[in-house]
Amino acid sequence: MNSLRISGTVALTATALLLTACGAADSAGSDGDTLKVAVLAASSQNGYNQAVYKGVKEAAAASGKKIDLKLLDGQFDSNTQLSQLQNVTSTGNYDGVVVVPNDGVGLAAAFPLSKKIPVATVLNPVGPDINKMEPQVDGVVTTVGVPPAMAAEKQADGVVTYCAEINPCNAVLLVGNLSTPLDVARRDAYNKVLGAHPNIKVVSTVEGQYDRDTSLKAISNVLQAHKDINVILSNADQEAAGAQIALQNAGIKPSSIYLTGAGGTKDAVAAVRAGTWKGAYINFPASMGKAAMEELVKAMDGGTAKAVVNADDIGGTEPYATKETLTKTPDFTGEWNG
Repeated sequence: MNSLRISGTVALTATALLLTACGAADSAGSDGDTLKVAVLAASSQNGYNQAVYKGVKEAAAASGKKIDLKLLDGQFDSNTQLSQLQNVTSTGNYDGVVVVPNDGVGLAAAFPLSKKIPVATVLNPVGPDINKMEPQVDGVVTTVGVPPAMAAEKQADGVVTYCAEINPCNAVLLVGNLSTPLDVARRDAYNKVLGAHPNIKVVSTVEGQYDRDTSLKAISNVLQAHKDINVILSNADQEAAGAQIALQNAGIKPSSIYLTGAGGTKDAVAAVRAGTWKGAYINFPASMGKAAMEELVKAMDGGTAKAVVNADDIGGTEPYATKETLTKTPDFTGEWNG
């Protein structure tokens, strides 16, 4: 869920990669030259970012243009990514940028860009308002995502429905990293929705750092203090996977509580289909990367990119997935591995 700042297990090289999408040279760019696009991953080691890059490559190849893609690894470090954006827009000869911001609020410091080239952002906006998808700084031409607070509120709505006949309904919030504006927004949205229902009690809020093992440890500690958990609400599937193991280690069937994650990993989709998890908020990172590149190509051609692409509408299945909704799309398995 965005953004997700999501850890993955499939490794790409940490160094920048230079790839050339297929396409006839004589169809490249408005001036006939090869287009150069920098792809700034929050982390190139991350499965979610890798899926975004896969979609970017597919769209570049399908564009009919000759496009060189350079993948830069932000290493989940906001300062590193800020420096990368400043470098590619000042010293590099690039025609456009696709970015998965590690910190979209902090990344706004790079604007206005030294060189006016279009920027497409995926998952998170760039600018002071983490929930505003419309471009907030001059240079960003499109944002492919959804407001994180809105998505988190919809996740929490599922908890409210589950808890309707349970009093008290004890909930644990398992949130990625509360030092980032993105996850603060999600936590606040969870509390806003759940706090309106007196029967729901948030007994603990812990960080999972988008990591299964960290989440396993965190939830194991929570279970030592709270044996009667009804809900574990997480913003990341890797975290929910760790929570699942912690529950099993404690002798609790994960299917006996409301366990839900976000991100849409293949494991999460399988867990929801099996009934092990009650739900998951599905992201479509490959489709999001593809959409971002398609809009960027429009802008590099001198056209007008779509300012906002709703990421919930591009995956071909209901994003707020339950076992029942997934029966409508039996072939959907998820777009990435966590």
